[in-house]
Amino acid sequence: MNIFEALRKDHEIQRDLLNKLVETSGDTKRRDEIFKAVKHELVIHEDAEERFFYIPLIEDDLTQELARHGIAEHHEIDELLAELEEMDYDSSGWLKIAKKLKHEVEHHLEEEEHKIFQMAGKVLTDKLKMSLALEYQNYIKEQR
Repeated sequence: MNIFEALRKDHEIQRDLLNKLVETSGDTKRRDEIFKAVKHELVIHEDAEERFFYIPLIEDDLTQELARHGIAEHHEIDELLAELEEMDYDSSGWLKIAKKLKHEVEHHLEEEEHKIFQMAGKVLTDKLKMSLALEYQNYIKEQR
């Protein structure tokens, strides 16, 4: 497995959890459990992705700007997570922010998969793609 396949696998987990999150309503145990799972997945994925994908890309002129953009989007996602955490689950605006989070994450994942991965493929060697995937997966496994 290379780094792109490892990241895509976790992207699917995030998409699934976000779909479930926006289907919840009110101050329920289900909403709480799914939100906590979404937050945990996003936070560990962002951290691992920055360490084992974006840092190597920042070092190359061809991908530096894309990598910085990806990291900036992580910060925007974190701000939405913090906003949701501060609100009551049954607040009228909670679902609106959750839907915005879903939209932002899906935009980020699409951009990575269709733009950043292509450029990264040009700068990362096959050997590096494999070793980054292994490091990424081991880190994720420890955090889960």
